[in-house]
Formats: sequence, structure tokens, C-alpha cells
Amino acid sequence: MTDSQVAVITGASSGIGRAVAEELSKRDYKLILTARNEGKLKKVADELKAVWIAGDLTNNEVQNKLLDVSYQKYQRCDILINNAGMIAGGTIEAIDLAQVTEMVRVNVEAAFRLIYLFLKDFKPKNRGHIINISSVMGTKVRETVGAYSGTKYALEALSEALRLELAGTKIKISCLEPGLVMTELHRNWEVHPQISMGITNPLQPADIAEKVWYILNQPEHVSIPRIMVLPQEHKI
Repeated sequence: MTDSQVAVITGASSGIGRAVAEELSKRDYKLILTARNEGKLKKVADELKAVWIAGDLTNNEVQNKLLDVSYQKYQRCDILINNAGMIAGGTIEAIDLAQVTEMVRVNVEAAFRLIYLFLKDFKPKNRGHIINISSVMGTKVRETVGAYSGTKYALEALSEALRLELAGTKIKISCLEPGLVMTELHRNWEVHPQISMGITNPLQPADIAEKVWYILNQPEHVSIPRIMVLPQEHKI
């Protein structure tokens, strides 16, 4: 039985997920990491001496395995960092509806299933923390990315409802709402948002990882339902 807290991090092979894993590893957390890209995930896990499970989070078996392996390896699970996600955007004429459907499955269906799965484990023990990596687009909208915003609005709504349901327990629900972060999320876009928004100094994954640690490092009686983090130039 480990005395260190155990955190499951989704989308951990790059970007925000990787940065969060690096931050928590420095803090002596035990980590269960997951992502689709097995090669990249294994490299990160090997560097951090973490347990890794490659797979598609829309697969129920992969979801269940995350919690099962946490108990098999460490006999406990304390934290879920719900970070995996994708973005599909475009005008009415150009948007790929197949990609939109996949995005809804990852950003909403898989996220919701994981949240409920882990809360059903946390509640009998009356401890645990779920941090959902949402987006500034979970509170605002702009043209061509309404569907993406909708997935993040859904995550925000569920998080707030569960926070109210769990009030009075020792289980915490938090949403972290980044603005533009330099990750691989927009790698297939013809025009990167950094250019279209005129942001010369976007956020870095480490900026978000530091805020995850801030949320986790609060006294037991302090709850942080949400934090929005924006580049100074972000005019949204």
C-alpha cells in the first residue's frame, strides 16, 4: 500500500496531460497514464516511472481498466485528471460531421463515463478529486467551433451539478478552463488559432499543470469549482 496519492491522467502522451504528469511526478504522486498513441505514451511513462495503459477512451474496457489497474498496482485511487479531448471545427459548408461525432464521443461520452465510474469508487470512501480540463470555450462561443464549445459546456454543466450533489462530502470536482495553449490540439488546422487570434505569447502546457497542482494543494475545507487561465493577449 502506497502512502503517495494515486492519480489517473487521460490524454497523457503530450501537451497538457504530459505536463500534468510531469508536475505530479515531481510531487511524488503515483501515476496511471493513458492515451491512444502507445509509442509516445510509453516514452512518457518510462521517463516518469509511471504505469501506462494505451487505448481508446470511448472503449468501456479501457475505462474500467484504468481504475482496476490503479487498485492492482497501488491498492487505491485518489484523483482523476480528465484531460483527453479533441476539437473539430469549420464553417457549415466545411465541417466534417464524422469528426464532430467522434469529438462528442471523446469529449462528452468518454468523459462522462469516466467521471461517474470514478465517483462511484470515491463516494463510499468519502474522498477523491476529479479535475476536468475544460476550456474557455466551455463558457463562451465563437463562430466555427460551436460544436466544440457545446462539448465543453456539457462538461461544465455536469461538473457543477456533481459539485452540488457532493457538497458536504470530502469529494471535490474542479474545472480548469484554459485559453489558447500550445499543444497538438490544432495540428491539423489550416490556420492556427495563434495566428488568427494574433496571440504572440500563448499559454504553455506547464502553465496549466501548475494550476492543477494549485487546485490539488488546497486545504481540505477549500473547494475550487473552476479556474479560467488566459494568455494576456486573449481577447475572447
